[in-house]
Amino acid sequence: MRLRALVVEDEWPARNYLVELLHGSGVAEVVGAVGDIESAREALRVATPNFGLDVVFVDVQFANDGDEAGLDLIRSMNPGPRSPAVVLATAFEQHALEAFDLGVVDYLLKPFTEERVLQCLLRVRDRRTSLAPPSGLSPEGPSRIVARRKNRLVFLDAHEIWAFEAADRLTFVHTVHGTFDIDLSLSAIEASFGHAFARVHRNWLVNASSVKELERDGNETHLFVGLGLRDEGNGVRVPVARDRAQAIREMLLTNTAGIRRV
Repeated sequence: MRLRALVVEDEWPARNYLVELLHGSGVAEVVGAVGDIESAREALRVATPNFGLDVVFVDVQFANDGDEAGLDLIRSMNPGPRSPAVVLATAFEQHALEAFDLGVVDYLLKPFTEERVLQCLLRVRDRRTSLAPPSGLSPEGPSRIVARRKNRLVFLDAHEIWAFEAADRLTFVHTVHGTFDIDLSLSAIEASFGHAFARVHRNWLVNASSVKELERDGNETHLFVGLGLRDEGNGVRVPVARDRAQAIREMLLTNTAGIRRV
């Protein structure tokens, strides 16, 4: 069983890199990554009793919340056998003594490395092996995505998602409910959900089961992903990279009938 992790870090590059290291370890899956303390409190409130968290990675300083906001968050967490383990992930060494007094399991210093993150995860896992996994968890990976809309967290089932888009150093999730921000890179999403989402472009992942149209115009290929056809407008038009176009076409034609392959 992989550890279910929440990352609380306000610097996007550091947050994104830690998420990738956690997914790449094979030991953990990131079920949420947030950039402020308010979102972290909401994620802990919603996720812990209902979906289960095994470990929370928390920075110390947050630009909009204070120099010791991460420590304040840890102080506010209710200790108990079902509570997630806490790892302090920061660039500052001087908080180590207080952090361990607060019961943190490990202390990660930036810049993070694969070896150190893996060591940390194994330590967390060893401490939690005696606990039965919370009910309702799937050992195969997450079934939901946590996105943001302003000051709200939005919980989405995979089948509600049409596509993920990377643009302007941000990641967006396009869904039947609208478009939301998400704090995971496309690589992290791809690693977490496996083959459920297909990489069709360096900036796009699509839910293959929601693809309604494939359009070719000269050397350009596009998909329409959504509830209906493009003319109906309830979806998103996605570019397909030229070097992936043939493979994507073959993938979509698998287990279909009605057209001759050429």
